[in-house]
Parts: sequence; C-alpha cells; structure tokens
Amino acid sequence: MIQAQKTSSGGAFVRVAAAAALCAFALSGCSTVKGWFGGSKKKDDAKPNEPTELVDFAPSVKVDKIWSVNAGKGEDRIGVRQGPTVADGRVYAAAIRGGVHAYDLQTGKEVWHFVPTRKDKKDREKKDKEIRLSGGPGAGDGLVVIGGLEGEVIALDAATGEQKWTAKVPNEVIAAPSIGLGMVFVRSNDGRVTAFDAASGERRWFWTRDVPILTVRGNSSPTLGPGYVFVGNDDGTVQALAAGDGRPTWDLPVAQPEGRSELDRMADIDGAPVLEGSVLYASSFKKQTVAIDAPTGRPMWASEHGGVGRMGVASDKLIVADPAGVVYGLDKNSGSALWSQPSLARRDLSGAAVQGDYAVVGDFDGYVHWMKLSTGEFAARARAGRKPLKAAPVVADGILIVQNVKGGLTAFKLQ
Repeated sequence: MIQAQKTSSGGAFVRVAAAAALCAFALSGCSTVKGWFGGSKKKDDAKPNEPTELVDFAPSVKVDKIWSVNAGKGEDRIGVRQGPTVADGRVYAAAIRGGVHAYDLQTGKEVWHFVPTRKDKKDREKKDKEIRLSGGPGAGDGLVVIGGLEGEVIALDAATGEQKWTAKVPNEVIAAPSIGLGMVFVRSNDGRVTAFDAASGERRWFWTRDVPILTVRGNSSPTLGPGYVFVGNDDGTVQALAAGDGRPTWDLPVAQPEGRSELDRMADIDGAPVLEGSVLYASSFKKQTVAIDAPTGRPMWASEHGGVGRMGVASDKLIVADPAGVVYGLDKNSGSALWSQPSLARRDLSGAAVQGDYAVVGDFDGYVHWMKLSTGEFAARARAGRKPLKAAPVVADGILIVQNVKGGLTAFKLQ
C-alpha cells in the first residue's frame, strides 16, 4: 500500500491512502483487483498487469503444515504487514483486534493471551476499550513489546503476558519494536525513533527524520549492534545512531529519491537492515541493495536489485524480492545476482526468509513458495489459507511461520 503524508499546522502528520497512485502502480500487482480475489485465468485471457499464473513443477522437497491458529482480527487492508516473532521457543503474534498471543513453537498451543485496553473518553460510563495493535510484537530480554495505531507502546512479561509498563509516542507504531542494550527502541510512522528504558518504560531519548510526501506503507524495525541503532528511512537512507543517547554518527543513501513525480521518487527502506558481524545490509523499494561497513558507514558494494520487504539471509547469499515480484539471490561478497526467479511477477510478494536450503516468500493469494538457494528453482509450494501474506515469513528451529492479513498463523516444516 502506498500512503501520502502531509503536515498540519500543529505539526502532526496525517496519513491518507493514495488510492489513485496505488492503482496506477502496476508493478505492485494492485492494479488488478479482480485478479486478487478471483481464480486463475487461462493464458489466453491473461492481461499484462495481472498477477502471473502459477507454473506447475515437480516438488523436490516435502512440506508439512504442522499447526494453524488465529490471533484475532488481522490488519486486512490497513497495510501494516503484521507478522509474528519468535523467542525462546515461543511464537508471539498480535492482531489489530484480539490482543497479543504467545504460542508454543512446536505445537501451536496457546501459552498466554493479553488484551490491552484503555478508558474510552467518549463513553460516559468510561468503559474499557480494546487498543488496536499494529505491526508485529518485538521480543527479547524477557519482554514482549507491541505498538498501537494511536501511538501506544505496551511492554509485557514474555513468560506470563503480564503488563510491565506502557508509554506513548506521537504517531502510530507499525514496525515491531527492537529490544536490547537495556532499552526498547520504537520506530513510529512519523520518522521518529524513541528509546525507552527496558525496565521502567521511562523515555531515554528520541531522534526524528523528515518523511517524504509519498511513501510505501510500512516501516523498518531498528536494527541493534554493539553500541549502535541502525534505522532504514523512508527517504532511502540508512542512519546510524549512538544507542546511549541517540546521537547520529553517520548516514548513507541506499537509493536516491530521484524522478519526475513523488511516485517515481519513492525509495523507502521498509525491511529492517541486517547486521552480520561488522557488515550491514540494507535494501530499498527503488530496487537497490547495499553492503555497508557498520562502524564507519563506508559503502562496500551496491547492487541494482532490491525491494521494500525484509531480506532473507543465508550463509553466502541475500534473498530479495523486488516490487515487480522477481526474487533474486545476491552474492554476499559482491552483490551480484547469482540467480533470479521471475515466475512470481505481480503476485505482491512478502519479504523473504531462508529455511534450510531454500528461499521462501509468500504472496497475495495465501501461497508460500520455496526455491532452491543454489539455483532459484521452485522446490515446493503450500497454501496458508486464501488471504494475502504481507509480512515476511519467520523461521526458528527449522519451523517457518507465516501470518495472513486476517490474523491467521500457519507453521510449516520441511521433511
């Protein structure tokens, strides 16, 4: 989803759906609404901007669906890419309505369930009103932290689901908070990163970067390193902040916001940058991926292939899905494309993940696709219902979990 943003006289940011721009943007697959909800078409009837019809192939690996649950009323068309996170053998998931759930990773059995509420000021009886949660939860250091559509930040005990503290930021939180270094780092939709004390919820510092007029709906979670916080911005840059006080140390453009229109200039980095050792990888909606020396901000290589979603990370490759629906395997040392898989064009792909020897993406029709890491050839396909998979799959202990826009979670294992 593409969103427009304007500044009111009070300085607050208001997000509105740019429906016309969305429908005009053919590469995303959104131009063909009929293709989203209908069945597959004959090749003779296919139109250039419709999602590519799935090709038949002989599976080379068997995929088992091991459990499926529903976390509540999902994001539907809000476009926040709500996805789960995994820590210490548990899957933590949230829904717009339905609260936060903890599930056992192996069985899908519910461990605890928490529904955050607040007093409704418009209700004369001041009844409790459920808080609408957005994005996915972050987990770590014994905490689960989730953000809300009205800027709420809620920290829970990871073991029990008991509420530890709450805080507030000026805008909706649609990226999963990051937890570490004794703090919780929250990216809100107005370009602000706020650091809270992990134990008390007290605000330690905040940093803000201006947001372009038109952006892709979504934000990247902050990425933590030794003493640093790395942030992918909507203007196509990566920013390094000192974790202790939020002081900027360097910033680097991943992609230049160039073009004749605001639509052409969109260069969002909405998949969290990936840190491996001292190398930071970041990818942009403008089909650019870079490797950066994290301590100095020095660029190491740049690739002309990239996308807005999360990257999949293998031992020698990065997996990116570009806005057109082409999946690439990039060499980690040079950024060169080792292979490409164009047969998912215009299927509105999720970010990528790696499960064993396979790259994995989800699509608008609920399908999950496994490709060989060595060649990009299709290896397996399964369906997690019929609703779109916007959030990148998550892999832990050999199990892959996807969440659809209706709040359904499905776990798969390879035989």
